[in-house]
Amino acid sequence: MEHRDGFDDRLRQARAKRGLDPDPAKAGAGLPTGPWGIGLRAGVEVVAALVVGAGLGFVLDRWLGTFPWLFLVFFLVGGAAGVLNVYRLFQPRPDARP
Repeated sequence: MEHRDGFDDRLRQARAKRGLDPDPAKAGAGLPTGPWGIGLRAGVEVVAALVVGAGLGFVLDRWLGTFPWLFLVFFLVGGAAGVLNVYRLFQPRPDARP
């Protein structure tokens, strides 16, 4: 087992040297933390969900010839998805430490 421990140490050092190990200090570095970042992300979440829902509804309406019904339904579904994404954005993560 002594030989294996040496390999694990060398592997850990090599991964750290190449930057492949996640740094615990930068765990949430990709998420916005300031008020502008959070507000921008919330806005993008809602707008993106609305655009996808409306686009999908429009395409389905054109294909099936049911305009504007599926457009309206998918627009509302997209809006609900956007609001749900913003709700999830403000929920505390279970892995976050106080």
